[in-house]
Amino acid sequence: MSQLFISVYIKFFFLLTPFFVLSAFLVYTTGMEAGRQRMLALRVTLAVIVTCLVLYHFGNSIFAVFGITVDAFRIGAGCLLFLSAVSLVRGQRTVPEETDGDIHVVPLAIPITVGPATTGALLIMGAGEQTYLQRLVDSGALCLAVMSVGLMLIMAPAIDRLIGRNGLAILSKLTGLILSALAAQIVFTGIKNFLG
Repeated sequence: MSQLFISVYIKFFFLLTPFFVLSAFLVYTTGMEAGRQRMLALRVTLAVIVTCLVLYHFGNSIFAVFGITVDAFRIGAGCLLFLSAVSLVRGQRTVPEETDGDIHVVPLAIPITVGPATTGALLIMGAGEQTYLQRLVDSGALCLAVMSVGLMLIMAPAIDRLIGRNGLAILSKLTGLILSALAAQIVFTGIKNFLG
């Protein structure tokens, strides 16, 4: 069970594109006081946890409302995740323009951390047939992954000084490679189940 937890944790961690999120967070908090920056990081983390758990646990209900099969959604969401991965690898994923007012939900939580591709992947992962224990393990791994990203945001200035913006860009590209493999797996599973 611990191996499953670690596997799911790693999958969710990279799904949240942590290094791109960190880069965006640094852009939005330039010149902000350290205390305000940490508080913003905590609020973003809480918003992302709530959003991710809702998407993960209510995927089947959403599919039922729209009459979409899980495998059809796997193929569509996998393709969307692959496009997101390609944009990360090519360095073309951009930070939305800054908005007035509170930014912890929009744009930092949604769509920067939980974008369309991440949303689709979470819905798919939550829609599979699982036991109560598996769902509990997945939920714990998901929360830990989000909290890991949140910890990175809290330590954003230190990480920025340590590896710099260029280092973050390189790590974002590596994340894109991992996401592309995850996207391919989701698409292949969807096609296999659809044809089978």
